[in-house]
Amino acid sequence: MTRHPIKHEVAQAYQTLASTGQTDMVWGHVSARDPDGRGVWMKAAGWGFDEITPDRVVLVSPDGDVISGTGNRHIEYPIHTEIMATRTDVGAVLHSHAPSAAVFASLDVPLRALSHDAVPFVEPDIPRFLESGDLISDRSMGCRLAETIGDAAGALIPGHGLVVVGPTLAVAVMRAVLLERACRNQLQAIAAGGPARWSGTEELASKRRQVWSMKQYQAGYDYLLRHIAPIAEGGQP
Repeated sequence: MTRHPIKHEVAQAYQTLASTGQTDMVWGHVSARDPDGRGVWMKAAGWGFDEITPDRVVLVSPDGDVISGTGNRHIEYPIHTEIMATRTDVGAVLHSHAPSAAVFASLDVPLRALSHDAVPFVEPDIPRFLESGDLISDRSMGCRLAETIGDAAGALIPGHGLVVVGPTLAVAVMRAVLLERACRNQLQAIAAGGPARWSGTEELASKRRQVWSMKQYQAGYDYLLRHIAPIAEGGQP
């Protein structure tokens, strides 16, 4: 069987997300922009992150048509297509129901850089999509989510979960992992009576350059890739 590079890369992204605890049975999704501008590559509906192989990855058009691959598309495909239509710099979009992010999204408190994890999402504070915590199943709502995100690295959706973006799958996956850890860290700090201290503006600027350069994002993702099993073109992972 001929190897399809982008389908293989998308399948790897799902496997890394599963390995970091981002899976929620068959819900949630990550996508990659189609190099030919036809839409987004993402998993077919009905499969969990840990079950994704290249033959379970489909190409979905901006209108929601499956134009390559086998399987049904996810209801929330507009999250991906509308963000990419708005952000030409975005090559990957990720939506998950990561539990700490979902809980933190319900709090009316800003995210703080208590560790390196929150650095990509603060000053300004990570946006919250407040219109609805329901499924984002139509293009107009997907467009409004994209407007909420603006040029940020992602957004929290109270009652629902998180959305992050990146120029590559590596950055999007890493940002999902970092945002979930940042939210968990702050929930723990709040439970302990804090936080009292966090990185300020000058330190944040330095950390963005040094801690979260594109090279460092890729290094973190490469680590995650080393901890998943090799993925064949078809069959079970």
